[in-house]
Amino acid sequence: MYVITGGAGYIGGHLVDTLVNQNKEIIVIDNFTNGKYINNKALYLNLDLRGNNILGLKVPKESILYHLAANPDVRDSMTNTIDHFEMDVKATLNILEVARKNDVCLFIFASSSTVYGEPSKIPTPEEEQTNPISNYGIFKLLGEQLVNYYSRVYGIKSIIVRLANVIGGRVTHGVIKDFINKLRSDPNRLQILGNGKQRKSYIYITDVIDGFQVIEKSSIDQVSVYNLGNEDWISVDEIARIVEEELKLTPAHEYVDAGGGRGWPGDARYMLLDITKLKKLGWKPKYSSREAVRLAVRDYIENGMAKN
Repeated sequence: MYVITGGAGYIGGHLVDTLVNQNKEIIVIDNFTNGKYINNKALYLNLDLRGNNILGLKVPKESILYHLAANPDVRDSMTNTIDHFEMDVKATLNILEVARKNDVCLFIFASSSTVYGEPSKIPTPEEEQTNPISNYGIFKLLGEQLVNYYSRVYGIKSIIVRLANVIGGRVTHGVIKDFINKLRSDPNRLQILGNGKQRKSYIYITDVIDGFQVIEKSSIDQVSVYNLGNEDWISVDEIARIVEEELKLTPAHEYVDAGGGRGWPGDARYMLLDITKLKKLGWKPKYSSREAVRLAVRDYIENGMAKN
């Protein structure tokens, strides 16, 4: 049995689809605030992880629990701090309590590359010191500490997965959607946050789900940490060019720099994860960052995901 928080959301919805196709039994926990996706072959519980009602939830013993529920908007975390704290920290504590009370056999926590901040070592290995520069990164790191604590004290086997920028499919936010919306509004001008030189790793959603499944089946320690990203990176300017190519537009660029080349306060200018540890398990991404970006742009255009 699988229990998936945030299973009506972006990454969770794709994971549910994959597990359904593998004939797995699935319980999804979601409050449907952000995610609205439904797969009729899974059981959905409309519950808010931030409330105390969740603490009495019963799930089958020996379940595998994926905690994917979060508000992944890094920029929004800098202003709506309390909301992000409750969603990314309190919710994690509550679902860990559910895991403890129900003796789940494995707890998988979706963390983020933002826990590293702006590391001195790039590509960044799992052993690198964590030093977040955004509220989202801090709250994800607090979530990791809670997972570590519950694993050590209560014996819950756990895996922490630090994700790069996940794109493609039904994603609800991010630079690609932002660019497409802006160009639909004004095809002659594209506003770019930062100086365009920010360079980060992007990974396509199907590669992420494949990575999750490889990690889940691995022989693990009491707590294991894995980076899950790509082997290369791409600049914001390069992403803009791919979007423009797919839309067949040649707009003028306007840069809005929040300081130091950042797009907003808390924006890490450079991110590339060292994925050597995960590759040793036999996984590697199918698509490069550039390929993932182009696929994601086509997803949004073809499916109308970038509207509104």
